[in-house]
Amino acid sequence: MDNERFERGMEMLGRVDGEQGDKVMEALADIAPDFGRLMLEFGFGDIYPRPGLTLKERELITISALAAKGACEPQLKVHIHGALNVGWTREEIVETFMQIAVYAGFPAALNAIFAAKAVFGERNEE
Repeated sequence: MDNERFERGMEMLGRVDGEQGDKVMEALADIAPDFGRLMLEFGFGDIYPRPGLTLKERELITISALAAKGACEPQLKVHIHGALNVGWTREEIVETFMQIAVYAGFPAALNAIFAAKAVFGERNEE
């Protein structure tokens, strides 16, 4: 096992998704721990730390892709938390999803906006 990739992935997951990322890893532990490790090492250990884009830019790309793809609400919510964690504002996130309507359609944009609303509500309760 490549512990360097794992450790780098854990550090990056913590920086971006924080508690939400930990919850995803915990949820996979009893059913697909190898999948969790693969996701962590590849996505957060290899891709996120690459030069060329900031974490903030990477999270905007991530929420845009998840919103446009649709049917990814759990992952979208985790990454909306991540976008807020790395410095995007609520207004910028909503504006991003409004932009999605032009290319992915109103249903995708509406679903993303409602996912954002739920995340914003969760964060207000904390």
